[in-house]
Amino acid sequence: MPLRSVSLDDLTIQDQAAFAHVAIYGALEQVLRSSGHRFLVPADSQPISWDRAVFLNLTYWSADDGADVLCDEHGGIPADVVAHVAWHHLIAKEIERRANALGAAPGPACAQAMLFAESIASAFDLYLVGRLLRNQPDSNFIATQVAIMGEAAEQAGQGESDFAALLASVADDPERAFEDLRTLLFDVSLALLGCRDASQAQLVLEGFCEHRFEALLHHYQLSNWVLYSRAYASSAPEQAQVVREFDASLRSAPVSLDWLAANTLPASR
Repeated sequence: MPLRSVSLDDLTIQDQAAFAHVAIYGALEQVLRSSGHRFLVPADSQPISWDRAVFLNLTYWSADDGADVLCDEHGGIPADVVAHVAWHHLIAKEIERRANALGAAPGPACAQAMLFAESIASAFDLYLVGRLLRNQPDSNFIATQVAIMGEAAEQAGQGESDFAALLASVADDPERAFEDLRTLLFDVSLALLGCRDASQAQLVLEGFCEHRFEALLHHYQLSNWVLYSRAYASSAPEQAQVVREFDASLRSAPVSLDWLAANTLPASR
């Protein structure tokens, strides 16, 4: 079954109304519309299975070619996926712009850039959980994401009451949750990237066992992040320098998501 490319304007955005109160979501959606980003859908009327689409997206997730695969055109695209893809696009472009200013030659992303962008896009999913959990508790996004996160937490040994308390803390301060998860995902994936074997990786993971979001780590498919980065990342020292500076700015900002929006969203710069 061949795939064909469509734009965001060709698709229906699922659950879009539930995100209306999240101002940054609207800005991200507009960025993606203006970017010309393409999605892949089945060329005929028969949809591909959900697990096939997940496989394709997890295996070929580079932002370079925009090959985000959807099950079918008519089913549309979830609003959270729009935001996730938009962050990938924004961060890749900002790293490229800053690296070019340092004299970098055009080329593929380095591992640090790949992991940095993915940590931001994935942590923003949790920020959205925090924003919608109390304002739009009946949204499809909350129904699906909380259930999936709950399964991951349970498999990690976290009890139901502890998971409920974790969600409550996210809803109390979604911006703090974003930054705490972003730094966790970036630090862990970067450390795992340098591990030579399972014993080293186990020590890395154990080193983060006291983190508030440790029970959610395996929800984010870190093995895919590490393996993809090892296979396809370039050696780009200018990009790596940009990422270090970018990451430091986020860590030191009073509200990292506000800093990120102000320094990457076109309307804010």
